[in-house]
Order: sequence, then structure tokens, then C-alpha cells
Amino acid sequence: MGRKLFYCAAATALAAAGVYLNNTSLIAEHRPGKPVLLAHRGIAQRFDETDLKNDTCTASRMLPPKHDYLENTIPSIQAGFAAGADIVEIDVHPTTDGEFAVFHDWTLDCRTDGHGVTREHSMAEMRTLDIGYGYTADGGKTFPFRGRGICMMPTLAQVLSTFPDRRFLINIKSRDPSEGEKLAALLNGLAATRRAGIIVYGGDEPIDVLDRLTPDIKTASRKSLKSCLFDYIAYGWTGVVPEACKHRMMLVPINIAPWLWGWPDRFLNRMKDAGTEVFVLGPYRGGDFSTGVDDPAQLARLPHNYAAGIWTNEIEEIGKLMK
Repeated sequence: MGRKLFYCAAATALAAAGVYLNNTSLIAEHRPGKPVLLAHRGIAQRFDETDLKNDTCTASRMLPPKHDYLENTIPSIQAGFAAGADIVEIDVHPTTDGEFAVFHDWTLDCRTDGHGVTREHSMAEMRTLDIGYGYTADGGKTFPFRGRGICMMPTLAQVLSTFPDRRFLINIKSRDPSEGEKLAALLNGLAATRRAGIIVYGGDEPIDVLDRLTPDIKTASRKSLKSCLFDYIAYGWTGVVPEACKHRMMLVPINIAPWLWGWPDRFLNRMKDAGTEVFVLGPYRGGDFSTGVDDPAQLARLPHNYAAGIWTNEIEEIGKLMK
């Protein structure tokens, strides 16, 4: 009986040692490079994030402005790249006249002087709107950007042509599969080298369509992100990368990252070998992934010589720190 217990303990110890050696970064190759900074919506006006809901009008709870940029505009994107961004995230909606409007909200009423569902309007109409109309930091007493955002809503084609050698993360705001078809048609009209600089994320249905029609473009959806994360936690210790993690964008909250098998170097090597780009977010506190790595304290939580993606809402500050 004693000998059996000894052999059992020895086998358990060997198995544990094998798992450790297969996942420790102490003996993993560190791939050189620098962090890849992703600027969420370019340079944007920040807002009070207390008790946010899907239909919260964030323009009406703007914090006192520190700059003159409005998100999802050509000047905002340009400023984001100038501040150090390697990739800029933009939001898109299809329009009734066959374009894609670069604009965040599902409806026009919060930020603009327009009304109704964004995708139910033509681009010709939305070009005339004032996208700074609804911003206020004092409960509606003053509107510092009113009149300054007229004709500033760009199209996706305009953004891509204005920045032909820059990378973008495109956010599909709907769950409409036909939107995946329309976006695939636009992206398939680009050169392969241009498509290589684009990632798309959004609703499960349009992303599934996009995966089928543009298989060379990295994507992410709620379904793929959850499947990748949960499957990797379940059996990533084996060194096998789950199918849901391959050729994707993976978002990893900074407080979850240390619990991933092989974090940082072995994990990042596995994902890179699988054709997947990893971006670290701010801490996960329940709900959707919405926070970024936005201050020095969060940045300091990243491993020394970290050389993968960082998602930030404060590219001005994080860009300066990285320099």
C-alpha cells in the first residue's frame, strides 16, 4: 500500500513538473519588438463611465474637454497616429446609399442634430450633420462642440484612402449578417497587402459571414472571444491552441492575463504562431470589455519588455509613456 502511494505521488509530481515546464516563461523565447498601441476611436472626448448602459448617451456626460478632437473623425484618427498609435479603432454603420459611415452610435440623437437609427439614413444626409452637437460637460448648460462638427462624419472608404499605409480595427455595430457581406465586398476590393493591416470585430452573425468571405482578415466576435478564452483556460496547459484562437484578435483583460497558461512569453508565442494578435485591455470588472490600459499604474502591470498589443482610450498619455 505504501509503495502504491509513493508511485502515485511520484506520478503526480512528474505530471505537475511537466505542466510547469510546458508553460513557464522562464525558459521560453522572448520575441523582440515593441508594444502595438491601439487607440480606441482615435483621440476621443472622455466621459463619466459610472453605471453605463448600452443606450447611455455618453456625449451628455462628457468630462471637461482637454482637446478639441471628436471621435471617429479624420482629425481624430490623424492625431491618434501622431500620438503613437499603431492601430486606430473605428466604428461603422452601413447607409442606405451603399456607403459605410464611420460613427459610433446606433442612433443619431445623442451626438448629432439628426434623429433616428443611423443605418436608416443616407451618407449624403449624414454628411451634413453636426456630430459635435450633443456634447456637454455641465448637464446641458453649454455645448462646446456645437457647430464645430458639421460635415465631419467620414465614410470608411474615405478613412482608408486618407491613411493608405495605416492599420485599422473596424467595429461592426450590428448583428446583421448582410452587413458582413457588404463589408466583405468593400474589403475584397482592396489589395491583399492593404487587407493585411485590417482587423474586424463585432456581432457574431456578420463576423461569421466575414470569416467565410474574407478568410485572410483577422476577426473577433463575442462568440470567438469567449470560446478562445474559455477553451485556452481549459486545456491550454497542453500547449495546444484551440481552434477558436487561430487567426483571430484576442482581447485579454490585464487582471486575467497572469492566469493564462504560459503568460506572458509562452502564451504570446503560441498565439503569434497561430496567427492571432493579442491586445491587453484594462481590468475586467464584469459586463463587456470596455476599459483600456489608460494610466501609468495599469501600464506598469504589463510584463517587462512586453511586445504585443495594448488597447487604450488615452493614446495621448500612453503614447508619451511608451516613447
